[in-house]
Amino acid sequence: MLETKQPEQWVKPYGDTLGDGRVQLSFTLPVALDERAKEGAKRLAAQMGLNKPAVVHCEDMGQGFSFYVVYGQCKHQVDLNSFAVVKPEYEVMDKEGINALIAAKMGRRMVVVGACIETDAHTVGIDAIMNMKGYNGHKGLESYHEIRAINLGAQVDSEDLVTRVIEENADVILVSQVVTQKNIHLDNLTKLADLLEAEGLRDKVILVVGGPRISHELAKELGYDAGFGVKSYAEDVASFAIHEWIKRH
Repeated sequence: MLETKQPEQWVKPYGDTLGDGRVQLSFTLPVALDERAKEGAKRLAAQMGLNKPAVVHCEDMGQGFSFYVVYGQCKHQVDLNSFAVVKPEYEVMDKEGINALIAAKMGRRMVVVGACIETDAHTVGIDAIMNMKGYNGHKGLESYHEIRAINLGAQVDSEDLVTRVIEENADVILVSQVVTQKNIHLDNLTKLADLLEAEGLRDKVILVVGGPRISHELAKELGYDAGFGVKSYAEDVASFAIHEWIKRH
């Protein structure tokens, strides 16, 4: 069967009128705030490809740093149908459906161990997925009666996480990485994957990572089974986990 090419779908940023390309850009410069720095910020925005850039907000941050918000017009556009996006393939179910499927296929509770690993102290992401109250009206995994959700919290050494996974005979490891300065999240995630491989556990657990700069494509490159970015909820993770478990068994 021949594939039919999708029609082109060109888009560009929208501000006041369709196709005007209006964008807002913010950044910090390592200089104190003055008129020269403001002009430098505007010229930098122009070199980034923005037409008619204007500094609409700026403030001194102290110790030789200053912050800027710039408006401008992006001259570029993109065809959304010219590329494919790598994403996990699974059916997203509601909590009742997930519980029913776990009960029917596993015959026991699914064990999920979650943590923010290494130096990452930001628990917002892991709590949103794991904790009973969840986030934005989406209950967390602790509210799923067919899931045993164990939230280890923040700054958990990868070695300690692996030890707990062994003790709990976990089915799923859920890792949150929020801190990304100097790409430290890549080092942390690689370390955990390597430890699991060394312990002979990698193929025995479903390894999932989430965070604001995480994509499914990046997760797969790092040796994980799935990656979830912003606007992901407990039902997304749980749906993937049970479908992946069924696929393996």
